[in-house]
Formats: sequence, C-alpha cells, structure tokens
Amino acid sequence: MDALLGADFWIGLFKIVWINIILSGDNAVVIALAARGLPAEQQKKAVMLGSGAAVVLRIALTVVAAKLMQLPFVEVIGGLLLLWIGVSLLKSEDAETSSGHVAKPGMMAAVRTILLADLVMSLDNVIAVAAAAGGNLLLLILGLAISIPLVIFGSTLMIRLMERFPVIVTLGAALIGWVAGETITSDHLLEGLVHSNPWMTYAAAATGALLVLLTGKWMQSRAEGRLAQPDAF
Repeated sequence: MDALLGADFWIGLFKIVWINIILSGDNAVVIALAARGLPAEQQKKAVMLGSGAAVVLRIALTVVAAKLMQLPFVEVIGGLLLLWIGVSLLKSEDAETSSGHVAKPGMMAAVRTILLADLVMSLDNVIAVAAAAGGNLLLLILGLAISIPLVIFGSTLMIRLMERFPVIVTLGAALIGWVAGETITSDHLLEGLVHSNPWMTYAAAATGALLVLLTGKWMQSRAEGRLAQPDAF
C-alpha cells in the first residue's frame, strides 16, 4: 500500500501512460484499418477486443522482448510480416473500391490482424515501458491498462476519419510499410551496417511504404481486370 502512495510509483505510472500515448499512434492506425470494414456493432467489439488483447500481449512480451530483439532475423521477419499486413489491408480497401460494395471481413480475422501487427510493432516499444516500470509488475499492468481507453479512442477516431476521408486508408497502409522498413533495419544482425550508414533506416522505411502502395495498386489492377473479364464474352 505504501508503494501506491509513493511519488516514484505515480511518476512511473505517468511515464508509462505517456509512453503509450506517444508510441500507440501507429497501433491505432492498424486497429482502425483492420476493423473499418466490419458492421458497426462488430466494429466496436473488434476495437475493444483487439486493444485489450494487445495490451495483455504487451505485458507478456515485456518479459522476453529484450532477449527476443537480440536474436538475429527476429525483426527482419517481423518487418516482412508488417509489409504483408499493410498490403493485405490496402488490398481490402482496393477490393471495396473496385467491386462497388463494402467488404465484411470476420471480426475474429480483424482481431487476429490487430494482434499480429501489435506483436511486431511493440517489440521495441515495450522495452521503453519496462524501463519506466522499473521491474514493478503492478505498475506495468496499471500503466498499460490505463492506456487501453486511449488506444480505443484513437482507433475509433481513425475509423471515423477513414470513412470521411478514404485517402487516410492509403496513408495508413503506407505508414505500416514505413514502420516495416524501420523494423527490418533495427534487426540485431544489421546493427553494425546501419550504425555506419544511418541513411539506410530512412531508405528502408521509404522503400517499405512504396512497396506496400505499389503492390496494393498492382493487386487492385488485377482485381479490376478479373471483374471486367466477364464483360468480354
């Protein structure tokens, strides 16, 4: 009880919440992209389930994140997964545009996408949170729990903005590609090379964003070609 009343506890709690506000922007974009095609009621459930489960995942991940990040190829694989997620989410938007109706992905599929993306994107974030917690598990859990409504609010706001301004979907997918490029160059295996050539991080991030956008557009053109094919007969 004394620990709860101490200044160090409240300072640590503030740090954790603040870190999550700063670092959860890209996570909110992923959640919004994954849930935007669901019916309104399922959309709310997917955002809440995805956000809550992602926070639980972060708590578990904090224990092993530092060790995981020292393993070669972990962040390379994570970055490639993010590229795939970015293309998949952009492909969903392209399918809606070219088919003329809104696709309805399953809620659990959206939650799985949210969890997978959060797993990859949070590997480095959780180290900052763990450092702020200073080994206090209660502080860690409280700080992350408080951040849940912040992530939910951010995701809900992004969904509304995406509905009003569809270009945000494309920008969101590009952001995921950007993070994917940064993740790949953060891999322990490439540490020396990137340290000697800092520009590689930005080049990889820009390449990731372009790769997601170009691949998404290519898949869109293929989908439009398949839709137009029956008209030829």
